[in-house]
Amino acid sequence: MAQRRDDPASALAGLLAHPALGAALTALQAAAASARPETALVDQAVHWTGGYAEIRASWGDVVASTGRAAGPLITQRLEHAGRHVGTLVTGFPTDWVGLQTVLAGYALLARLQAAAAGAARRRVGERALDALLAGQDARLPGDGPFALAAAVFAGPEAAALSAQEREQALDVLAGAGEGYFQERRLLGHSTVRGDLAVWLWRSLDLNRETQELRLALVASAGRSVRLGVSARRAEDARSAAVGRAFRQARQALRSVAAGGGAALFQQMDPLSHLLDSGALSTVREQVQLQLSALGDGGRVEGTLRRYLACGGTLTTLAQETGLHVNTVRARLKRAEEALGAPLHDPALLARLYLAFASTETSEDGLRLRSE
Repeated sequence: MAQRRDDPASALAGLLAHPALGAALTALQAAAASARPETALVDQAVHWTGGYAEIRASWGDVVASTGRAAGPLITQRLEHAGRHVGTLVTGFPTDWVGLQTVLAGYALLARLQAAAAGAARRRVGERALDALLAGQDARLPGDGPFALAAAVFAGPEAAALSAQEREQALDVLAGAGEGYFQERRLLGHSTVRGDLAVWLWRSLDLNRETQELRLALVASAGRSVRLGVSARRAEDARSAAVGRAFRQARQALRSVAAGGGAALFQQMDPLSHLLDSGALSTVREQVQLQLSALGDGGRVEGTLRRYLACGGTLTTLAQETGLHVNTVRARLKRAEEALGAPLHDPALLARLYLAFASTETSEDGLRLRSE
């Protein structure tokens, strides 16, 4: 039976027979094998089409971009074995839209080459960082202030990952973070430690780097991330200093909401994790039992809470609560008797703060933290 001229096989045969195809593929192959493949690829595509082409890293940074849009912008996610490695954006004239698919294949190859080179660089710093985190004597290249960050995946999707999937995803996350630092010429190293992706870098602007790193990780992973960051440390990145920074990063990480976000160690509420964990339940129950023994329906406790929150005098408190000032004094006196200490005792004030704060967190879902 004769083959129809409009079937896919015939169309492909006709395309392969076109004399210009070999030259075009040779040009794209040469671009992909050049020293700066992403730049060479977009330059070649725009030279042919007169349109626009852009290649981005998986974490969102523009790696190469040139031209002006001569048609609708088309965005194509570049993936390999389910792993997001970059994005191709084109704005070609209508007659050249078909080039998008071919260019995407070479752009994917270029991003995989960049990922392989980055992985080779990673292993050098990874070994040194692993040794420092394990308390061993090691030295990372470079000098100057450093910071350390730790991240985990957030939300219910993270819990659904198998151990192998989580390990692979964390490795990709670590590589994306290191790529972010290298694009900004910040000397950074990454590793995976347990269920955490970890980075150490020479920091210049910690607040900006923290927010940009989180956005880069979310863009690369395609899911929410919880990120905790240590203080910016001025000493040498030796094992003791790196160990302290790692502890700070994990403490900051524990203060981040379950749905995702970032926290800096110096800006977090150090009691937030303690309050959320329920570890203060003994203090809370003890105070509640002491005050409930008064049998007054919670009136003394209510006045006591308002007293602790009030920055003014007892007269001001009386006006705010609509009580006579002598009633306020009497209730506070009863509170002191029930609690066994005067309200000017710092130890009692601290105990009341922890008891009442943990009660608010457990009953009302309040979060005493910096988002």
